Amino acid sequence: MLERDVERALVDRVKALGGTCEKFTSPTKRSVPDRIVTLPGGRIIFVEVKAPGKKPTELQTRDHERRKALGCDVRVIDNMEDARAFAP
Repeated sequence: MLERDVERALVDRVKALGGTCEKFTSPTKRSVPDRIVTLPGGRIIFVEVKAPGKKPTELQTRDHERRKALGCDVRVIDNMEDARAFAP
């Protein structure tokens, strides 16, 4: 199974919840999470998607911790079960 399969399952789940799951890229920073999930009620969640068994890089982990320290919800999803069960 590939990362894109997990990512597709996440996108489908978020759409089913009535939200958006936009690809997130930054021209100046490589370590940003893969997706910004926006859910009804103004809920925003940053999601790093990985292939099964893969972990975030050190730079990604630092970015996640920085965002969490600012009060953001940051999650890592690395399997189909978690992608399909994604919930706010």
